Amino acid sequence: MNSTGRNGPGRPPRLSRERIADAALQGDVTTLTMRELATRLGVAHSSLYRWVPDRDGVLDLVSEVMVGRVLPEDEPDAATWLDWLERLAWAMHDEFLAVPGYAAHVARPHRHHLASFERLHGKAVAAFRAGGADTRQAEQNWSVFGLGVVRWLAAAGSAPAEPPFGLYLGTLLRGLPRHDEGHRPGA
Repeated sequence: MNSTGRNGPGRPPRLSRERIADAALQGDVTTLTMRELATRLGVAHSSLYRWVPDRDGVLDLVSEVMVGRVLPEDEPDAATWLDWLERLAWAMHDEFLAVPGYAAHVARPHRHHLASFERLHGKAVAAFRAGGADTRQAEQNWSVFGLGVVRWLAAAGSAPAEPPFGLYLGTLLRGLPRHDEGHRPGA
């Protein structure tokens, strides 16, 4: 690399993982095609395949970006765990609804980008653990919280959802136990 930041003579690269993800986020991800994405980027369709193997690879890039945008930077602890989860949910609300089709895409069964999903999952479970849940309960809370928030957002992406998100989120978080109170086998 020379002093101008280029890899050699000529133009700097027109594509990067970041540019591809940004372009993918500029429209409805449920209908995104590689050709449409190439058009948005002003490159040949075949150029994309040097950076991503297929449409799923593009959606993996989008997942990386979205998880980075929604995760609070601080770590949840016993004093902040509930606030941390609320900030996470509101960030998901704002970011997922800003991209047409993204919440619906995430709500449908699909192959998750493992590294992004594990980052989100691990931090959310840590928040529930900080709030007093044991490991099993924290995992169950994550399932209810994650599915609940994403499904509400998917519904809101196609029409105004009721109840309002703040009311829904407050009810959801109040209803999640902090420890395994009253667990009945088989329940």
